[in-house]
Amino acid sequence: MTSGITPAFDGTAGAALAGRTAMVTGAGSGIGRACATALAAAGAHVHVVDIDAEAATSVARQTGGTPHVVDLARGELVQGLPADIDILVNNAGLQHVAPLTEFPPDRFELIQKVMVHAPFLLLRQTLPHMRERGWGRVVNISSVHGLRASAFKAGYVTAKHALEGLSKVAALEGAPHGITSNCVNPGYVRTPLVERQIAAQAAAHGIDADQVVGEVMLARSAVKRLIEPEEVAAVAVWLCGPHTGYVTGASIPLDGGWTAA
Repeated sequence: MTSGITPAFDGTAGAALAGRTAMVTGAGSGIGRACATALAAAGAHVHVVDIDAEAATSVARQTGGTPHVVDLARGELVQGLPADIDILVNNAGLQHVAPLTEFPPDRFELIQKVMVHAPFLLLRQTLPHMRERGWGRVVNISSVHGLRASAFKAGYVTAKHALEGLSKVAALEGAPHGITSNCVNPGYVRTPLVERQIAAQAAAHGIDADQVVGEVMLARSAVKRLIEPEEVAAVAVWLCGPHTGYVTGASIPLDGGWTAA
């Protein structure tokens, strides 16, 4: 059994994760791109996984990482990704908005494949390496919707709640081996996915984008602004740092006070 205690961080650039290997899914844009960039800046070599070949290649080039063009809905392709990973960031996701009675079953299934089944497969194949090393970090980019529900988002809310459970199981099983597993739970982040939601809701409600953000998206948030991807990435990197070995099985709200009410 290992204590999971690591030496004190000396404050030098890149020293915190020097020699570590990370994998970030959905790393071609938004939160994933910010996480890949931040992990690389901290010294890790990053495997950049995305369905968009151009985006994956661009981020890998910028971070000095390795691109992998993979459709995470295809389990056989997920199992072809590297297993010798010290830091796994499960970030990839997609959204669909519709009433339960009108939610397309194939879309619901796709969301579960990408946001639950793929993280399960990646944990299954990377945990043995982490155990062998006696150190590992799993960061699951969940959502406030992993802790709270919203109408018309059955696929996304279900997947995020499932990811929370998967993360906790990994935390319990990983603890004796120096492995932590945590969820980061942001509210609305300024990403391409959210920008598309803003445009769609503006058109649907006949209001402008600022009204959508302020009156619809941030109605339950005490802090009235979108979260920046870099703010989420900073928490992800902190969870991989030298002073968080005792933080595991947690869900960390980054929601501007949404879940405080």
